Amino acid sequence: MKYGIAVFPSKKVQDVANSYRKRYDPHYALIPPHITMKEAFEADEDQIESEIIPKLRDIAENTEPFSYGVYKVSSFSPVTNTIYLKIEPSDEIFDLNDKLYTGVLKEEKDFAFVPHITIAQKLSDEEFSDVYGSLTMLKFDLQDQVDRFQLLYQLENGAWSVYETFRLGRG
Repeated sequence: MKYGIAVFPSKKVQDVANSYRKRYDPHYALIPPHITMKEAFEADEDQIESEIIPKLRDIAENTEPFSYGVYKVSSFSPVTNTIYLKIEPSDEIFDLNDKLYTGVLKEEKDFAFVPHITIAQKLSDEEFSDVYGSLTMLKFDLQDQVDRFQLLYQLENGAWSVYETFRLGRG
């Protein structure tokens, strides 16, 4: 089965992201706005229960909650016509990402970690140019807190569902 690890932002941030995703993201119905912390990976249920969940509990317990800001949009162009809310880089978010690629979770990353919340993807070149042009003129001032992350699994229809939630810190 396919699994992934993500952080779901607060309702306020999700509402802002969804105001664009409704129109520009074909994955809108498959998963709420999120920050992908670990790309999709394959595992069986025994592995999840006996190895991966204990590792994720340990990571969560040893990671303090942290804040982040979103101030602008960016894109992965020219690689893909994906537009996203750019998460201001911080040591905390990169440290959490690194921890999620250690031990039983160790694997090569397909891409360098770029903390973001996708708001548009799979756009034609023309549509991308129009949408990106108008979104780059907007100023965002969103502050949010990360105090948990979720282990997700993918359903047969492509949608993602929460398997377990891990709260950060020892609190």
